[in-house]
Amino acid sequence: MATTIEPCLPLSPLLKYSISPPPNSSVSFKLNSDFPQISRFGHSHRPQFAASVAFNPQGNFDISAFEEDDTSKVAPPTPPTEGRFEVVLDNNAISSLDLSPFQAATGMKSPLSVNPKEYLERTIGFTINYTREDPRDPRELSEFPDIRLWFVRLDATYPWLPVLLDWRAGELARYAAMLVPHQMNMRMGVVFNPEALELFMMKKVFIVYSWLKHHNIPKPELKTNDMARMLGFGIGNELYDLIENHPLDLS
Repeated sequence: MATTIEPCLPLSPLLKYSISPPPNSSVSFKLNSDFPQISRFGHSHRPQFAASVAFNPQGNFDISAFEEDDTSKVAPPTPPTEGRFEVVLDNNAISSLDLSPFQAATGMKSPLSVNPKEYLERTIGFTINYTREDPRDPRELSEFPDIRLWFVRLDATYPWLPVLLDWRAGELARYAAMLVPHQMNMRMGVVFNPEALELFMMKKVFIVYSWLKHHNIPKPELKTNDMARMLGFGIGNELYDLIENHPLDLS
């Protein structure tokens, strides 16, 4: 039976019954060529925190970045979905916070005019051609502040975008890494801050469900649940009932 969330931060009581994780599992995101994939392992370091990942819940990350890296059992990332919208970014677009490469690749000139049906079928992915000032810089792309800031602006403009990404190729995990505080670990990949991941997913559930329903997508809660499950969360029906009683204004 799924446990309930008891977050350190004083979040809404909604979280205590609206989100639950897969039983006896934790979530990390193993990076491979900048494409994370979900892997499950062991028990949570903090069993009472339902949306468990590998982390120190106080935010003082104490997981060594140089633990022995056993990649023999890690499956390679799934190839990009054929025919997806491919957004290609370079240093110029990133440094100037220019969203035009995204808009040109996807045709999303105005967020208010986007119909999700075509994008749900084809999905969206990113190719980031980022040239490091120091070629020996070992950081992953999600550790560069200018790249993360570009994605912050993208997310502010298209807040429902996570539901349209190429999940199977790791795009949702990588997108989350751009927006959620985390650390890198050689064995486990991206290790998220728990409360930050929790808040990120709750916000996206509110936005995505309301957006899909606004566009008459059948059973929007199913697609929203699938999105949340990709990051280790399960969503209770009670939350959707509350959203229905207090709908978001997307106009």
